[in-house]
Amino acid sequence: MKERYNMDKAHTTQRTSRLNWQLCRFALLLFTLALVAACARMGNPDGGWYDETPPRVVGASPTEKATGVKTRKLHIRFNEFIKIENATENVVVSPPQLETPDIKAGGKSIDIELKDSLKANTTYTVDFSDAITDNNEGNPLGNYTYSFSTGEHIDTMEVSGWVLAAENLEPVKGILVGLYANLADSAFRTQPMLRVAKTDGRGHFVIRGIAPGKYRVYALQDVDGDYHLTQKGEEMAFNREIIVPSSKPDVRQDTLWRDSLRIDSISRVSYTHFLPDNITLRAFTHVQTDRFFTKAERTLPECFSLVFTAGNNELPVLRGLNFNNAERAFIAMPTAKKDTITYWIKDSALINQDTLRMQMQYWSTDTTGQLRMKQDTIEVLAKTPYAKRLKEKQKKAEEWKKAQDKAQKKGEPFETIMRPEALKVEVKVNNSIAPDENVRIELPTPLQSLDSTKVHLYSKRDTLWYEARYRIRVREGGDSLAPVGTNLLHKRWLELQAEWKPGVEYSFELDSLALTDIYGTTSGKIKQGFKVREDKEFATLAVSLTALTDSNVVVQLLNGQDAVVKQTRALAGTANFYYLQPATYYLRLFVDRNGNGRWDTGDFYRGEEPETVYYFPEEIECKANWDATRTWNPTAKPLNEQKPGKITKQKPDKGKSIKRRNRERARELGIPLPPELK
Repeated sequence: MKERYNMDKAHTTQRTSRLNWQLCRFALLLFTLALVAACARMGNPDGGWYDETPPRVVGASPTEKATGVKTRKLHIRFNEFIKIENATENVVVSPPQLETPDIKAGGKSIDIELKDSLKANTTYTVDFSDAITDNNEGNPLGNYTYSFSTGEHIDTMEVSGWVLAAENLEPVKGILVGLYANLADSAFRTQPMLRVAKTDGRGHFVIRGIAPGKYRVYALQDVDGDYHLTQKGEEMAFNREIIVPSSKPDVRQDTLWRDSLRIDSISRVSYTHFLPDNITLRAFTHVQTDRFFTKAERTLPECFSLVFTAGNNELPVLRGLNFNNAERAFIAMPTAKKDTITYWIKDSALINQDTLRMQMQYWSTDTTGQLRMKQDTIEVLAKTPYAKRLKEKQKKAEEWKKAQDKAQKKGEPFETIMRPEALKVEVKVNNSIAPDENVRIELPTPLQSLDSTKVHLYSKRDTLWYEARYRIRVREGGDSLAPVGTNLLHKRWLELQAEWKPGVEYSFELDSLALTDIYGTTSGKIKQGFKVREDKEFATLAVSLTALTDSNVVVQLLNGQDAVVKQTRALAGTANFYYLQPATYYLRLFVDRNGNGRWDTGDFYRGEEPETVYYFPEEIECKANWDATRTWNPTAKPLNEQKPGKITKQKPDKGKSIKRRNRERARELGIPLPPELK
């Protein structure tokens, strides 16, 4: 038994050894195969070459450009798996669909179901733009449009152009552009658009599938999705031109690039050129004229504001319900547009009253769009209750008393009566100013009186100070100046003007009690020094216009943020800008149709387009002690080509293109690109 056991053990050991040897051979074989495979791949990209072929349409139901179509279910097939990027935004169906179509991408196909009933004898287009890409590499199909007709033929005309913001020529992205065969203005307000498209990041649009005929074109930021103008707040554009689509054979140059720097070839390609292709629409928003009361607020105890959606020359009539004599209790200070009226409370008893209940009569827009007298009861609540204000006042008095007691104990000067706080007057002026700048004076409360004998302006000559002449004008707000001679009574914004001499130091001084507000609070002593900079520190720019010289033109100087630095009216075709800080500037002008000195928007209901705006297409570098000149023909370039790219905020969409990674990969590996991939 022991011998048999030893023999069995020996056989088992031999079998184990053979098995281990076989496993070692198998592992060695796998390693060898892996090594050979790795060596074999050294000349090719890992995983093979990239797919750079865009998807291709291989069939559709109904077929593309089919006629006599009755079905609302469309099916488009591709040669590979695809996807659609944001179909709701990027896919446009024309004629416009009041009920949103159902568009789904799945696998190698796209299914579309139109919810609206089909119109007879009508060409339908489904414009996918560049929303279709393959599923793996994102290769775009390009601007693809599927079309069919419910009639016997396909309409193939196209028109194209741009939509720009009327005020600043910014491209308007995503706005709806549509055609009307009905040439009456009322069609835009009562009927949906006939054919539509959307603008891209450049503000560019193409409307396809148009039948021969005459059309009007409009743009609309269609908030409510009804494809026509229903709300004044909707951004829109129109023009008076009648559009007549046409076409002609033409030739264009197509450039094939070897890489990002080298051109492979340039070829001439024949194509059908559709016209017009330069329609320019200037988008604007109507001035809000519907008037509604929105809110009453009282952030300060001394005043409250009534806010409306639009202004009216006739201010509201107030009658107190928990106080008397409302007509004499307030000083009304409306904004320039009269859409907000601030009422300063003259009676201190009313200031201490936390709640003011009033009956307000005012003009308001009714359901028919007409202004009607309306009456409301309003309550105006103080943001800070009187009890809290009184407590804070007492605390301040106690702190003052402690400070005076402490000073008395130390034998230092002290006061027995707390002085009233002085009027907090802000003098806004830099340490150095340009010769065409002025000194701004801002008061926290309306002015009651100004004692001119206590207002002084001194100029320094050599080492001595001399009285200088000045005048004080009213600023209606933060920016606009009132006419000369406007009464200073009840104003809060003033401006000190003088004939400033370059290189001279000045001192603006207010004696105590120079200014008194409506509450009897007086100003303290104020002294503010500043210097007028030398002429050599500034630049001058002269702009000579070669067009629009007989128009009422306002020329604006802009900074790098497209904001107005200065503006002036062109005289005899020339606009001059003086005392410019050395910097890079831009130019814009507008035709001031009504001569009010500011740009005015359009009004479709009165047939008024916005005032026309033009941009100088180049930047202007202004240097210190340098006179720059520019000659400008505002009409030389189309509006869509005028605004410099550096100050254009709406940048073009990043174009989708084939990435061409195979060429770069081949160059990295040091091997030629296979001919079939070129």
